[in-house]
Formats: sequence, C-alpha cells, structure tokens
Amino acid sequence: MNTLTQITVPVKEEVSQESQVIFDQLKAQMGMVPNLYATIGYSGNALGNFLSFSGNAGKDVFSKKEIEAIKLATSEANNCVYCKSAHTALAKMNGFSDEEAEQLRHATIADEKLNVLTSLAKEVASKAGHVSDETRERFFAIGYDEKALIEFISVVISVTFTNYTHALTQVEVDFPVVH
Repeated sequence: MNTLTQITVPVKEEVSQESQVIFDQLKAQMGMVPNLYATIGYSGNALGNFLSFSGNAGKDVFSKKEIEAIKLATSEANNCVYCKSAHTALAKMNGFSDEEAEQLRHATIADEKLNVLTSLAKEVASKAGHVSDETRERFFAIGYDEKALIEFISVVISVTFTNYTHALTQVEVDFPVVH
C-alpha cells in the first residue's frame, strides 16, 4: 500500500539562505511567517518571486479593500480553506466585518463595485478565465478599463498560486479557520 508524502512546514534552518532572509523580513513585517509562505520557502526563488508579484498585483488600480475582495472570492471559488481564512483576517484588518467577508467570498455583497469584482473573480477562477460576456461587460460598465482588467487578472493569479499551493500541500492553517 502506498503512503502519501506528508508536506511539513519547514523551520528557518531547513530552507535556503535566500528563504531565511525573506523569513526574517516577513517576521519583521507581520510578526510571523505564515505556514503557507514558509512552505513556499522550500524554494527561495518561488517565495521571492511570489511575494514581489503578489505585493504589487493590482495596487495601481485597486484599493487594499478591493484587492482583498478579489482574493476572497477567488479563494472561495478555488475552495482554499487556508486562503479564505488568511484573507478573511486581512479583510477584517482593512475594515470589513465577518458578515461582509462572507458576502465577498460568495459574491453577494450589496456594494455594486465590490459585487462586480467578486462576481468576476469567482467566475474567472471557476471557469479558468472563460467568463460570460455579461460578467465581463459589468466590469467595464462601472468604469474600469483594459489596464484594470490586466491588474485584476494579476490579483486572481497571485492568490491562485497560494490556493493551489495549499491544495497540494495541505499545511496547517495558522489563522482563525473559515470554511
């Protein structure tokens, strides 16, 4: 009988010097190294590239609240407990209530702009980018342009990386768990 390879969260001494430096930066910024980031740290190259990409994705167009909304809806569509939990905590730090965070995850929030963003994120994630014309046009109808669409895709892709990483590693969630 085959046994499954258990992926464990590495400690600082188990990763490359490149990852160790990033772990120190994360700890200074966040007070911790989230388990998922530590696991990505098995590859210093992947961790550094991910943090750079994710940290810049969408910030030229969207507010922090809008970025969290996109990430929550994408993580819900990808059924990532880790990212739903982490981004719910971040959404609350950015002024959303628990109820609003849940509405963002399910694309049911009343705010029109956030509803458009979360509906598009949900559809992009669940249909590998092949969205309905109606969903796509709602995005443009509320005032976004082509640059915003590309920035939007970058946010979806950045959180999809962590969604998939958790799906494949199943490391322990170190945030208050949201199902």
